[in-house]
Amino acid sequence: MSEQADVREALHQYALSAPKTSGVYLWRDEKDIVIYVGKAKSLKNRLSSYFASKRDIKTRILVSRARRIEYIQTDNEYEALLLENNLIKKYKPRYNINLKDGKTYPVLKITNERYPRLYRTRRIQNDGARYFGPFPNVPAVDDFLSLIKRTYTLRQCKRLKKREPCLYFHIGRCSAPCADKISETDYRKDIDEIALLLEGDLKKPLAELTEKMKAAAAAREFEKAARIRDGMQAVRALRGQNSVEDMDPEARDYIGWAAEGALITFTVFKMRGGKVVGRDLYRTESLKDEAEVLPEFLIAYYTDPKQTPPHIFVCAGQEYELAEQWFADQLGVKVTITAIPLEDRKQASATDTESLTAINERSYHIDNTETAAAEKTPVYGAAILRRHKAALAMAQFNAKEDAARRVKELGDFPALEELQKILSLDRPPHRIEGFDIAHLHGKYTVASLISFKDGNPDKKNYRIFRLRTTDGIIDDYASMREAVARRYTRLLNEAAELPDLIMIDGGIGQVNAAKAVLDALELDIPLVGLAEKNEELYRPHINKPIVLPRRSAALRVLQRVRDETHRFANTRNNRLRSKEELHLQFEQLPHIGEKRAARLLRSFSSIEKLAAASVEAAAAAARITQAQAEEVIAAARKTALKNAL
Repeated sequence: MSEQADVREALHQYALSAPKTSGVYLWRDEKDIVIYVGKAKSLKNRLSSYFASKRDIKTRILVSRARRIEYIQTDNEYEALLLENNLIKKYKPRYNINLKDGKTYPVLKITNERYPRLYRTRRIQNDGARYFGPFPNVPAVDDFLSLIKRTYTLRQCKRLKKREPCLYFHIGRCSAPCADKISETDYRKDIDEIALLLEGDLKKPLAELTEKMKAAAAAREFEKAARIRDGMQAVRALRGQNSVEDMDPEARDYIGWAAEGALITFTVFKMRGGKVVGRDLYRTESLKDEAEVLPEFLIAYYTDPKQTPPHIFVCAGQEYELAEQWFADQLGVKVTITAIPLEDRKQASATDTESLTAINERSYHIDNTETAAAEKTPVYGAAILRRHKAALAMAQFNAKEDAARRVKELGDFPALEELQKILSLDRPPHRIEGFDIAHLHGKYTVASLISFKDGNPDKKNYRIFRLRTTDGIIDDYASMREAVARRYTRLLNEAAELPDLIMIDGGIGQVNAAKAVLDALELDIPLVGLAEKNEELYRPHINKPIVLPRRSAALRVLQRVRDETHRFANTRNNRLRSKEELHLQFEQLPHIGEKRAARLLRSFSSIEKLAAASVEAAAAAARITQAQAEEVIAAARKTALKNAL
C-alpha cells in the first residue's frame, strides 16, 4: 500500500471514530497548516462522507492534501456555525471561499439615547450602546423585531426632533416621545422588558406574551395570535445557548479536564475579543489527587506572560489559589481564576448566586457605586453567569470526550485487571453485560441490556426487553428475573458466547434475584451489583458491600456500565410513554377511535404534521369523509397550538 493510501486510511479511521455530536472540524496539510474549516451536525457522519466513493474533484483534492483532522465539539449547531465563522477568519483556509469576506453575523443594538431605538446591525462600536448577539439565524432576528414593533411602541425615527405626532403614533406603533406623549421613565420600562427578552429571565415576559396570544385567540384575532406565537419562537431561537462568541472584549481562558483512571485530558478554550479563537488539547497521565491536578497543569501550561490572559475560568471544587500566587510571583502578571459549578444549566440555584457574586467581584472588579450596582442586578448578572457556564461546559465536554476516546483507543485493561482482583475472577472480564429496569409507576416497564468489550461499549450487542410479567405493577426483582431469564435462555439455546461478568444496577435484592435465575439455568457467570446511592458493590448472598476508592479504575468501569444501562433503559421508557401519549392525543380528535388513531400516527407521526396536512390526506389516512377530516384537522390545529404554549 502506498504512503498516500496509508494516510487516507488513517484519516478515514479517525473520521469513523469521531463522535456523533455537532462541532467544527479542521483539515491540516503536511505543514500543519489549516486548509479547510467546516461545521457539522454530526461530526462522524460529516467526516465519514468525505471518504465515500464518487466524490467530486474538489473533495478528492482536499482529502489528498490533508494529513491530519482536528475537531472541536459544541453543544449545538448554533455554536458550530459561529465557531466556524471565527476560525475561517482566523486561519483563512485555502479551500474555504464563501466566508473569506470577513462578513459578520448581525447583532441587535439598543442605542445609548434618552429614548433608545432598537435595530439590527453588523457594526459594533464603542458608543455606550447595548449589543446583543451575534445571531446567525437572521429570519429569527426579523421575527423578533416584528414582534417588538407590534407589541411595544418604540420610536421609529432615526433623529428625535420636537414635532407633531406622525402616522406611526396614530396607528399605535409609536409612543411619540418627540411630542412628549410618554415619559422617559415609562419608555425605559419598555426598553428594560425588551432587554429581558434578549438576555434576562424569560419566564415572566414570555408568560405575559402568552396571555396576550391567548387573548388574541379568544377574540378570534388569529393572525395577531400567530404573530405573537412566531415572535415567541423567535425569542427562544435567539436565546439558544451560544458559548463561542459574546460582547465581552476581555481575554480569558476556559479550562476543562477529565480523568479516566491515570489518563487525564485538559481542554483550553481561548476567548479573545469576544470570540473563541482556538482550542488546545493536552493529554497526560497522573496519579495525583483531583485537587492537585489543576494547579500542576496551570503552572506547566502558562509560561509566557504575554500569552497569559487576565481571567481564567475553571470548574468549582478544584484548588487554584496557589496558582494565582504563582502567576504573580513567577510571571509577574495578575490573573484572576474563577471557579464555576457546572450543575444543570436550566435550574437556578443558590450556587448560581454565589458564582455570580464571585464573577462580578473577582473577575470584573465592580466597585460599590451607583452605576456598578445597576450592572450587578440579578437579571443581567445571571446572563453573564450563563455565558461563562456555557463556555466552560463546552471545554469540559470536549475534555470528557477525548478522555473517553483514549480509553477506547487503548482499551481499559488496567481497570479490568483491577476488577479481576477485587472480585476474585479467574480472568479479566473482557465482556461485561449490564442490566437495568425502568418504568413509570409500574407502566411502560422495560429492561435494558448493554454490553462492554474490553472496557468500551459494544453497541451492536445492546438489547431492550419489553417486560410482560410486571407491566402494570412495581416489582423490580421480578422484572430483573424475567430480563435475565430471557437473555441467557436464548444464549444457551443458540450456543452463543456468554459474558465474563454480569453487572446489575441495584443492591443485594436485585443481585440475588438475578443469581436465582442463573442457578436455575446452571450457569456459573460471576455477578456483581452496583448500588448508586453510595457506589457500593454487592456479591450474591453477601450483605456486606465492597467499597472502592473514588479514583478506582475498577469502580470507574462499572460506573460507565451502570450509567449506560440507565441511559438506555430510560430512553426506551420515555419513547414508549411519548408514543402512548401521542396515541391518546389522536384518539381525542373527533371521529377518531383507537384504530383510526393508529392509522393517523403511522401516516403523520405527530399532531403538528396532521395539523399541516391537507384534508384529502387526512381523510385517506383515517378512512373518513372529507367533512369529518376537516373537523379532525381543525381540532388538530387547536391541539398543536396548545402544545406550542
